[in-house]
Formats: sequence, structure tokens, C-alpha cells
Amino acid sequence: MSGVAYEIVDVFTDRPFAGNPLAVVFDGANLASGQMQTLAAEFNLSETVFLLPPSTAEATYRVRIFTPTLELPFAGHPSVGAAVTAMRRGLFGAGPVVQECGAGLLPLTVTAAGAATLTGAPPRLGDQLDPGPLLAAAGLTAADFAGDSPGGVAAPRSAGCGLDWIFLPVRREALARVRVNPRAAEEAGCADLSVFAWSGTEAHARVFSSTWTVDEDPATGSAALGLGVWLVAAGRLPGDGTSTYRIHQGVEMKRPSRLDCTVTATGGVATAATVTGHVHPVAAGRIAVPPFIG
Repeated sequence: MSGVAYEIVDVFTDRPFAGNPLAVVFDGANLASGQMQTLAAEFNLSETVFLLPPSTAEATYRVRIFTPTLELPFAGHPSVGAAVTAMRRGLFGAGPVVQECGAGLLPLTVTAAGAATLTGAPPRLGDQLDPGPLLAAAGLTAADFAGDSPGGVAAPRSAGCGLDWIFLPVRREALARVRVNPRAAEEAGCADLSVFAWSGTEAHARVFSSTWTVDEDPATGSAALGLGVWLVAAGRLPGDGTSTYRIHQGVEMKRPSRLDCTVTATGGVATAATVTGHVHPVAAGRIAVPPFIG
């Protein structure tokens, strides 16, 4: 059939049929924004990424990223998935590349083994938040909050490296009981929420967004980057040097995912973060091009 080529890949997993599924569409330069949005709605995955030629000599390639309902300036699993898929199709070789997206120019390193390390945009950190409304929106109580920190209470707050999330630390046993009420989350100002339990250098996380069609995400690279920023600010990772941490996500969805991360800090402030994941192809084909939507 005519149309455009695509692949479905699973991202942030060591095997197919786990992690976060992603649609990678080629020949995006021939598609209008409305057509991209229609295709993303047809795939109905948390995100669909479109590969395009770069608009600047500094970039290796350009992407546009869509949920089923809106375009995002940046997202982690589409960035990792697009880089590995493009490398496998011969658009460029393994090694360092630069992705152009709505959040700017982001460096990645792609391996021949099918993994990519993404460096996020400059870190951002929001003000401390009252945990009460956030816990209520997640269907939890004050007893589930895990904000104790060597430096005092580690309050919830937003953080991100291209896309911001609110981070709510809870006790490990509370994660399975999380039931986010989208209306309560919007009223509490936490439409994009990462609920996580921290132990040593590892986190178990569940990530929710009431602005997406897919309410819970099995693996969220942008939230993984932001968590590193939060961990430094909360004193749970060192305030100087580079630290490693690992995130387990998607367990409750039966889509287990693993995100390996680093965060670099100076003087107690995060200055950079990376996230690494493997990508496994599971399907390929062609999809019809929707009618032009102006």
C-alpha cells in the first residue's frame, strides 16, 4: 500500500512486549501538523514520534512528538526510541548525535546494541508544594507520605529537563494503592504527576498525566530526568559530582521498565541529567496518510 513507513518499538526495556511502546513514523517532512495528530490518534499510544530533516546544521535530525491529543515539545521515550530506530535504519551510525525538537538541541549517544543515552535540557526546579492535596489526588493519605530527608522534609515540587513533572515521594507499599483522580489532580495543580518510592539509589515509580489520553505511562524518560533534579534538591543524592540512579516503572501495568540515569550537580543544584534505555522493535509497516487538515 502507499502511505508512510512506520515501526512500533518498545522502549526502556530489556525485552520486547515490555517497557513503553512507541510509534516511529518516517518521512515526516511530507506531513502537515494535523495529519501527524491524526496519525498519533490512530496509533493511540502514549506518544508517536515523526522523523524529519534538521532545520539547522548543528542537528543530526529533527523530531516532532505527539500524544493522541496534543503535541509535546519533548519527551524521553520518543527521543530514545527515535534515535535507536533511525540508527538501525541507516539514517546515521552509532555514536553521538544531536536531536532537534521543541525543547531545543539535545545530545544523545546511540549504541550498535540498540540503546541510547539522552541528555536532557537545562534542569528546572519549582517551589515546594503542600503534600496534602497531592496525596488526596493520588488516593493516598498523610501516612503514605515519605518526605523525611537527612536535610529535613523533602517536599513535593516540580522538576524537569525539558518537560516538568511534580514529584511526590511515598512509601513503597503505597504505590500499588495509587488511584489518581484526574479532576482532583487538575484542581491540585498536578496534572503531570510522578509518585515514587526511593531506596538507596533506586526508585519505583508510577507516572500519570491527566492531559494525555493514556492516563498512566509505563516508562517516562522526561520524568526520569526530572527525578534526578528533585533528588539532588532533596538531599537524597550528592550535591556535587555525578551520581547514578535507576528507576523501575510500569510494574503495576504489567509493562516492566528500567531507566538508568545520571545527574550532575554543583553546590547542591542539579546542572545536567541523562537517561539511558534499550529499544526493541516489535512491528513495522505502512500507514495511510490522512487527508490534509489545514
